[in-house]
Amino acid sequence: MVQIGSETSTDYCDIHDGWQVMVTKRYYNQGLVNFVARKIDPNESLANNKNAFRVLMTLDEETEKPILSFSEAAAKIDPSHLAAFLVHEKDLWRFYFYLEKAFSQVSLPWVKMLKELPLSKLLIHLSLCHIPISVYDTLADWIKQPKIYEHLNFVTWALDRILTDWESAQQGLDSKAVAKFVELALLLRCSNPNIVTTVLRMLRVRPRYQGQDTLPVLVWMLAQATHGDFSAGLYSWAHVLLPLVGSYKRRRPRSIDLILQFVEIILSNTEAQTILVNRAVWEEERLIPPSSFETLLRLTFPASSARVKSTKRFEAIYPLLKEVALAPETATGGKAVEQIFTFSLKLAGEGVVVTGNPGLAKEAAAIAIRSVTEHVDCFNHWDILYEDYLEASVALLRKLADEWKDHSPKLLSSPGDTLAVNRAMSSFRLQNEKGITEGGANCSLYNEADKSCKLILGRLSRESGRFNIAPITAVVLAAAGSVAGAALALYAYH
Repeated sequence: MVQIGSETSTDYCDIHDGWQVMVTKRYYNQGLVNFVARKIDPNESLANNKNAFRVLMTLDEETEKPILSFSEAAAKIDPSHLAAFLVHEKDLWRFYFYLEKAFSQVSLPWVKMLKELPLSKLLIHLSLCHIPISVYDTLADWIKQPKIYEHLNFVTWALDRILTDWESAQQGLDSKAVAKFVELALLLRCSNPNIVTTVLRMLRVRPRYQGQDTLPVLVWMLAQATHGDFSAGLYSWAHVLLPLVGSYKRRRPRSIDLILQFVEIILSNTEAQTILVNRAVWEEERLIPPSSFETLLRLTFPASSARVKSTKRFEAIYPLLKEVALAPETATGGKAVEQIFTFSLKLAGEGVVVTGNPGLAKEAAAIAIRSVTEHVDCFNHWDILYEDYLEASVALLRKLADEWKDHSPKLLSSPGDTLAVNRAMSSFRLQNEKGITEGGANCSLYNEADKSCKLILGRLSRESGRFNIAPITAVVLAAAGSVAGAALALYAYH
């Protein structure tokens, strides 16, 4: 810490970028009794600035200790003394007391920092970057020892204590909080990956961790738990943070900003795109589950009247996240693709009929087309949903017919794929004929859909000769009734 000299009883000192402390000394044998903290403008005179961080401290002159910065206190940790302490020490709580003593002279306005600083600075000031490498490596090796149950207990305890202080509006310079933050960050960064997985699942189900008031603490914690791991970071964002946006009735700009900062820091790395698209699964779960992808789609393509400042930021990150969400994988057995197709089909219809949001409808239709062309088994799933989402199905069939040259290479890539498309179109035609015969309000929709089905079947017949598909078209049509019956049975099962 750099002391700014003074001959009076008032001194000034820097804690970190843009923050300073004014210390007034009074000589009573009572120790620290009170303080008031405010932010100052470092460009203004300290003596005249009324918006300073003012810490009124009553200290005994003989026992007075200087306030240290985090980096200064960390530099004073003796690596050899620490190593000797850890050789015979296995208890995380005794280690916590060791850190509490090491950082006893450090004061950080951590509540105010979490509320006001951008995430990039929170990672600097409330993380481990100031700890010497030799000390960090010693601690990391010690923490990696298999003590999973004890690790989880301490993580839960430390997080609950931090949140308790947060909820009680502890604005003070709490030296004990520094020890909690340091050990919690160390455990989250260096523990067995199972610890991180368990912690993330805990955060997803406990309401206490999901409010907007405690969001800064949650974001900081996730940043530590996923430090240096793009996949774990995006997983935590899509499974923990992004769903919160959809659950908030009134979204605070600061909350949305923090959630966006978290993923923007991950995606800003030039290696992120290749790594994330090629590893779309983490711990046997998709990095971006279908439910979060739907939330992302709605936030990126809101109605024109619902656009906000953060919309442009969602638009900027959407293309890469879309590729991750749609990347092929086998961990979910195709269920994720079916779910994506279902909600995209629903949104394609809502955008046209319900919300009047053509941008959302267009993007949802494009995702649905991509789902069925890259995963032909989705045609069977579409057959089940056909009449429930008739308006969207009409739009999808029209789009498929209009863009046939773009999609036909994939649909004609094998006899099995072509046959699956053929069966679906034939089943659609049977449902169209039934709807047309019965008449009613949807008669015109069935007529329009049938035109597209005929067009696609004709192209399949002409272009699939090399697979000898055309001769079996009649068989498919004859069996379409049984196919439709099976589809209805499967629908009832689901």
